[in-house]
Amino acid sequence: MFDSLHLSIMIFTIATLLIIIVGIKLTRLADALADQTGLGEALFGVLLLAGVTSLPDFAATLSAAVDSRADLAMSNVMGSMAINLVFLGIADIFYRKANLEHAAASPVNLMLAGLLIVLLSLPLISVFTPDSTFFTIHPITPIIVLAYLFGLHQVHRAQTKPMWFPRQTHQTVADEPEQHQHGNLTRVWIAFTILAILTGIAGWVLMEAAKNIADLTGMSETLIGGILTALATSTPELVTTIAAIRIGALTLAVSNIFGTNCFNILVVAAADIGYREGSIYHDMDPVQMTWGLISILMTATLLVGMVRRETYGIGKIGFESAFILGIYFISISLIFIGAQ
Repeated sequence: MFDSLHLSIMIFTIATLLIIIVGIKLTRLADALADQTGLGEALFGVLLLAGVTSLPDFAATLSAAVDSRADLAMSNVMGSMAINLVFLGIADIFYRKANLEHAAASPVNLMLAGLLIVLLSLPLISVFTPDSTFFTIHPITPIIVLAYLFGLHQVHRAQTKPMWFPRQTHQTVADEPEQHQHGNLTRVWIAFTILAILTGIAGWVLMEAAKNIADLTGMSETLIGGILTALATSTPELVTTIAAIRIGALTLAVSNIFGTNCFNILVVAAADIGYREGSIYHDMDPVQMTWGLISILMTATLLVGMVRRETYGIGKIGFESAFILGIYFISISLIFIGAQ
């Protein structure tokens, strides 16, 4: 689409900035809708905000898959999931009153962490299964969709009929409805929808620019997708998470990250459907699945932290946040060395 490196970099930067600006506005609208619809921060973060903030990933990954660039597509979506979990560690640093996972404790967030581990395991399993497809779609792809839908049902039950309750402490911030000044519900929905469409368009344009950057610079698609585009398309998660913390919507902040990653597994399924050369799981370089393994490790670490609920850690961040930051930066160093 873009015929020069400088133009591609400029378009890439503009698309990234648009995603950031829109992400900030989306957070306030999401918090208002969570209260006005009665869904609550946790369920709204999972069912709607997560899907919207995943639109740049969806558009970028599908664009690469349709263009038969399996490595770029899968490294983008898998790298995004790892970065999203890092954002929780960064958010914990921003929240100074206590460990974020302690303050935002809820049965929904525990369920989401467990569901994410299950969903991440499915594309990893597909790599080691026979390369068989039906209309170029691997059998694991419809299983991913069914597992996601079943998981959402279980998350909803955990919200409406919880069998586990976090111990309430002075640092626990409950999800309580508030009065918002965003106008009537219809107008808020319209604004939310328009911003969602903008993020999807920005994600598609961003990936088109990234393809050209990869071609003109000769950079590895593993690095371009797993680091550059993954970070850019994941900026909505960072800005919405930090913005949610600033307005006191802690449950929304955490559920948005976990919910986005669960939704991103659907993006993996969409990539397999959009990739017409066969099974995308078998045509990509297996190193792309390294991001999936890293994400499972970090999610399990966060799950342990949410169950343990350390009130204060070193520098007022939990041990789980410190661990996931360390895990990510060590992993990214090893992947960078391996790609040389």
